[in-house]
Amino acid sequence: MSKEKIILEVCTFTLESALIAEQAGADRIELCENYAEGGTTPSYGNIKLAKSKLNIPINVMIRPRGGDFLYSNLELEIMKLDIETCKTIGVHGVVFGILKDDGSIDEKRCKELVELAKPLSTTFHRAFDMVNEPFYTLDVIIECGFDRILTSGLEVNAVKGAHLLSKLIEKAKDRIVIMPGGGVRAENIAELMQTTKAKEFHTSAKTTKKSEMQYYNHKIALNTALNNNENNMHSVDPDVIVGMRKEIVKWINC
Repeated sequence: MSKEKIILEVCTFTLESALIAEQAGADRIELCENYAEGGTTPSYGNIKLAKSKLNIPINVMIRPRGGDFLYSNLELEIMKLDIETCKTIGVHGVVFGILKDDGSIDEKRCKELVELAKPLSTTFHRAFDMVNEPFYTLDVIIECGFDRILTSGLEVNAVKGAHLLSKLIEKAKDRIVIMPGGGVRAENIAELMQTTKAKEFHTSAKTTKKSEMQYYNHKIALNTALNNNENNMHSVDPDVIVGMRKEIVKWINC
């Protein structure tokens, strides 16, 4: 007996990666920049061109910097302007999360940004994995009006967090989507579908792409996040996405 559709969202850090992910079978793109910092807001040009080139929904990361999720008033204003930009361009959704210094949700600010983002879809990102209490926080995020939560179940990856993920999904019912992310791959997505009963999954399917530069000055290292080698660039592995899609199809049709 067929099961309902499973959405596969792929996190990408370049437009080229987003196009590869779409061709490989992604249902939706989370568009970011700065892999080394866990993802920040992409440029206007990146968002605008992605909207014109991609045929699948795009959710844009709204994160003004790396580091924690405790934002100043100035950073909040940046986030507002970036959300307005996304609305003007007409992407599917935006992805953000704001915490207080005690590990609780900044409910006032989150509500403000959710209202500002309408009618765009809103995802509370993995700031959720830094909260002090997941079940109470779930209710707060629902009250804020978010459409989904991206989380690894407060663990280093979704496999280790699978038990909590299943409990969150059970508690959420149909009030909000819980989307497992963090280390989700072809070799574990079937287990995660079985354990969590999630209907959406998030993966980076990351790989490293070698630059086509023929000359490289080995005395200079501008990008320490890529093993001190500017000839390495982050990309997505289409084979990983294809493998995950095959596992999803098998699960739906079994």
